[in-house]
Amino acid sequence: MSKVISLANQKGGVGKTTTSINLSAALAKEGKRVLLIDADPQANSSSGLGVEIRDLDNTIYECLVNGVDPHKAIVETPTKNLSLIPSHIDLVGAEIEMLNMDHRELLLKNLLQPLRSEYDYILIDCSPSLGLITVNALTASDSVIIPVQCEFFALEGIAKLLNTIKIIKSKLNPDLKIEGFLLTMFDNRLRLSNQVYEEVKRHFGDLVFNTVIARNVRLSEAPSHGLSVLDYDASSKGAQNYKALAKELIKRQ
Repeated sequence: MSKVISLANQKGGVGKTTTSINLSAALAKEGKRVLLIDADPQANSSSGLGVEIRDLDNTIYECLVNGVDPHKAIVETPTKNLSLIPSHIDLVGAEIEMLNMDHRELLLKNLLQPLRSEYDYILIDCSPSLGLITVNALTASDSVIIPVQCEFFALEGIAKLLNTIKIIKSKLNPDLKIEGFLLTMFDNRLRLSNQVYEEVKRHFGDLVFNTVIARNVRLSEAPSHGLSVLDYDASSKGAQNYKALAKELIKRQ
C-alpha cells in the first residue's frame, strides 16, 4: 500500500513544485514506484516534467469533475518509475463545479483508492491556496510536507495552514500527520537563512527535516528542459539535496 503525501503551503514561491518534481524523481531513482499528482491549476509540475498539456485528453480535472478513471490520465515521465497525473488550467473552475457534489471533500481520496496498491509513494503537488482542491489533497493523504522558504516572512501564514490541518484531522482525516517542514532556498552565506533555520527548528523541533534544499541554479534551469534536476544535472547541489531528502523520507517509514 502506497504512502500518500501532500506538499502544501498556501504561500507561493516556497519551492513546493520544485520539491514535488525532484523528490518524486529522487524516490523513483531509489527504486520506488512513484505517482506524482499535479493538483495545481498552474500545472507547473506537469510542464516541468516535459508533459505537453495541450495534447492531453484527460487530466486530474476530468478525473475529479467527470469521474474519468484515473488510470486513463496517467502519463509516463522521462524518469524511470515516475508516473504523473497532470493538471490543466481548467482546474481553476473545478472547485465551483465540485461544490454541489456529494462528499465533495472525499473525491480525491476515493479517486486514489484503486491506485494505492500500484505505487510505493503518491505525492500531491497542491496549489498555493487552502481551497477545496487542497482540502481534498489533505483528506486523501497520510501526511503532509510543508516547504518553508528561508526568508524573512518564512513563518507567515504557516499558522493558517496548521489550523487547516487541525480542522481536517478533526473532521475528515484523523490519521493525517505532518511528515516534516522542509527548508528551501537555503544560502549558508546569509545570516538570514541560518536565522530562519534556527527559528523553524525552535518552533517545530524534530518535525524539521535534517536535509535543507540549497539555492541552486540547476534547480531553476531543469524545468525549462522538462526534466527533474536529477536527470538534468545529477552532480549538482540541488540533485544531491533531493537525493538526501528521499533517503531521509524512506528511512522515516
